[in-house]
Amino acid sequence: MELSEFLNYLNSGKTVEGGSEVHKYMSELSGEAMKITAQINNVYHSPEELKTLFETLIGRPTEDFRLFPPFYTDCGKNIRVGKNVFINSGCCFQDQGGITIGDGVLIGHQVVLATLDHVLDHDKRQSIIPRPIVIGNNVWIGSHATILGGVTIGDNAVIAAGAVVTKDVPPNTIAGGVPAKIIKKIETERKGL
Repeated sequence: MELSEFLNYLNSGKTVEGGSEVHKYMSELSGEAMKITAQINNVYHSPEELKTLFETLIGRPTEDFRLFPPFYTDCGKNIRVGKNVFINSGCCFQDQGGITIGDGVLIGHQVVLATLDHVLDHDKRQSIIPRPIVIGNNVWIGSHATILGGVTIGDNAVIAAGAVVTKDVPPNTIAGGVPAKIIKKIETERKGL
């Protein structure tokens, strides 16, 4: 199986049957991700070296990207990162279902982005369902927040620390709690106009 074929399958949202060719390829990519994240996490690297390792992990270039290790992912190849993104230490990205991060995003300590669900039928529980996470521009995700698959977070939104986000968050809002609910709308000031 080729990487492009694998990503196309996952991004279609089809169930990945346990033991299938897609499932086996997923395991191979996990091994590669573990090697690269071990390099990221187990010795000091300059910011530029971290950027290069992260680009190797995701298989594409980044711009004005910063990462504070440790960082964990079990695939890496289905992460897309915009410009001027900061990921703080201890984050865990389960990206097989697809993670898209917009420009100017700030991700706090130990944030979890989880894009896979297991099938509920106990006889088929090894099978998984990929669901993408889309994070808009200028989003701030507080420490220890968890974002589940299928969620879109709108531009300029803030996710409170410790929130568990199970539903879409509209632009220009603050969401918090377990499960997360909209707390308030963000009013922006325009000075000098």
